Amino acid sequence: MDRRTTPFSGRIAHVSLKGRIDAQLTAGEPVSVAPALADLLAHPGGPRDRQVIHGEALTLIDRQDGHAYVMAEKDGYCGWLPDGATAAAFTPSHKIRSPATHLYDGPSARAQVLMPLYLGARVTVTGMDGKWALTPQGHIPAMHLAPLDDFAADPVTEAECFLHTPYYWGGNSAAGIDCSGLAQAVLLAAGIPCPGDSDLQRAVGQEIPEDAPLQRGDLIFWKGHVALMAAPDRIIHANGGTMSVAYEGLHEAVARIEAQGEGGLIARRRP
Repeated sequence: MDRRTTPFSGRIAHVSLKGRIDAQLTAGEPVSVAPALADLLAHPGGPRDRQVIHGEALTLIDRQDGHAYVMAEKDGYCGWLPDGATAAAFTPSHKIRSPATHLYDGPSARAQVLMPLYLGARVTVTGMDGKWALTPQGHIPAMHLAPLDDFAADPVTEAECFLHTPYYWGGNSAAGIDCSGLAQAVLLAAGIPCPGDSDLQRAVGQEIPEDAPLQRGDLIFWKGHVALMAAPDRIIHANGGTMSVAYEGLHEAVARIEAQGEGGLIARRRP
């Protein structure tokens, strides 16, 4: 079983694994992500696998060594967060629609910034004050918000908003993002379900036959890497070559990655 998608802490498992595992079972506790970003770790104090974003819904399954073992509602990804990264579950009404914004302590651009907020963050809007949305945590520019059921029309347009964002292994936001983090963020923004890592993302959508032309929005995969087609001969991806989100010619990227000894394309998918 893949530890990333198997909700088992090593001693306690989620009830969804009943009959598949010999361990104590729990339905877990609903919680939400408290900080702007939190690293989802492979084990307590261990390396970062991915990140979760403010307001995301989680199921808390176990606690150990000052960490909480959780499963993310958006994609089933499992891992460990520091205890302080979780808060009581709440019911959001809106999400952040821009790559990044800020939570302020008042309805003014000159007010104190309390926390950054990133694409997909969940908040509860309780009222409006001019161009500002009120939440229990503070004020947010209303133009940076969208209802939860409001989805982007084009994932690639969303990806283009991340151009020049620094590359960050396991990153999921405009503070730093990797190839699969970018693909997931923009597909979710468009209402398309998407797992967190590139190998899991090879199950998204439908396979594109080898003789079929690629088009804008298609996903192409190398071992350990994913990119989005921005045009038939151009990709956009978070990559270690530029250490950023950047455009690259498709043929140039294929040649460069092969020259690095990382192989050629292994999959083409249409979400």
